[in-house]
Amino acid sequence: MRILVTNDDGIQSPGIQALAKALSAIGEVWMVAPDRERTAVAHAVTLHKPLRVHRLAPRTFSVNGTPVDCVNLALLKIMPKAPSILVSGINKGVNLGDDVMYSGTVSAAMEGTILGVPSVAVSQEGAEDFRFAVGAIYAARVARLVLDQGLPEETLLNVNIPDRPRRAIAGARVTCLSRRRFHNPIIEKLDPHGRKYYWIAGKRISWSRSKDADHEAIEEGLVSITPIRLDSTHHGVLDCFRAWEPIVTQGSRRLISPRRSSVKHRS
Repeated sequence: MRILVTNDDGIQSPGIQALAKALSAIGEVWMVAPDRERTAVAHAVTLHKPLRVHRLAPRTFSVNGTPVDCVNLALLKIMPKAPSILVSGINKGVNLGDDVMYSGTVSAAMEGTILGVPSVAVSQEGAEDFRFAVGAIYAARVARLVLDQGLPEETLLNVNIPDRPRRAIAGARVTCLSRRRFHNPIIEKLDPHGRKYYWIAGKRISWSRSKDADHEAIEEGLVSITPIRLDSTHHGVLDCFRAWEPIVTQGSRRLISPRRSSVKHRS
């Protein structure tokens, strides 16, 4: 059984090393990861420069590209056969709520899912020090379940582990993605020449309080397991927007349906 591991923190990250070690008890691990940190590159692919693959050890390769580049090269060029599972991580820091839109860790798992491989993203809460050995235990448990039971079509798992010793982790919870708000997300500064420059930063000040939110599981010391679908279509409002079709087609300004007011913008 072949297992592909990748990440966005780079091939030398202790997180991917701990993950590979834990998964080696399950199957033959192949590691294909960026040659440097590629945090927050989301689903970026490299189109304007050549990609180069370096073999560092048996079944261990670095790539001068993004996590999604690594997945494509691993599945389509490097590995002799498709893996039974792809596990991305272990990321330095959680990927909760809106984080999944920017995360290279989660995007690697999304790309694996697109290419037909059951995929899991794993992230570890922490600050300076990370309990990757603890995270790897839970990553391996989830991987075994995926291998045994499979995943629904076009679905990946986003797993987050709280920053606690193993004995202090309270359990696991299946969760949904939450929403977050930041204070001062853009920081403006001046360089020595008086020219403005900016940092995208800010401090998280609040989370939405939805039922089974992923951030609440982490706060309670639980491993968070969030199923994510590739299809982000809002199927519940398709019929509302179909009333727009004649207007867009013919250029008419006449309102077609009184249900227009039922389509609301949500922040």
